[in-house]
Amino acid sequence: MTDRLRAVFDTNVFVFALLSRNPTSPTMELMRRWRNEEFVLLVSQAPLIELVEKLQERGIRTDQIQELLVTINRLAEWVEAPPEMVVPVVTADPDDDQILACAVAGGASYLVTYDPHFDQLNGMYQGIKITKVLPFLWKVRGDRPPGA
Repeated sequence: MTDRLRAVFDTNVFVFALLSRNPTSPTMELMRRWRNEEFVLLVSQAPLIELVEKLQERGIRTDQIQELLVTINRLAEWVEAPPEMVVPVVTADPDDDQILACAVAGGASYLVTYDPHFDQLNGMYQGIKITKVLPFLWKVRGDRPPGA
């Protein structure tokens, strides 16, 4: 058995998935593949709290939020990211430092995000590849990206 990829999703990946009306969107496919346990999703307390706040701000229905939280509780790997692990790195948005701490503490291979605040890290942080949804989805599928 090969080791499964270990990933942290930024809040915006969940938001895009829950707001998507297209069942074949990349974020929806990624969520399905996670539910099928094709990779390990890592979560920690602070980013999860932020996720609930962002979903509520975007008008996501309470039952949808509850369903997501139940699924996260059932399938995701919980990571302890104590305050001393939260290093100020993403100057434009300190909340993003919590996501980095979760990725580091959980031994993530990928941090998946649409957030341009992570661009300052040039796609890598402490051995963790920072990528958008499509490149990570190609990796999960075992596909080569178009043009490669």
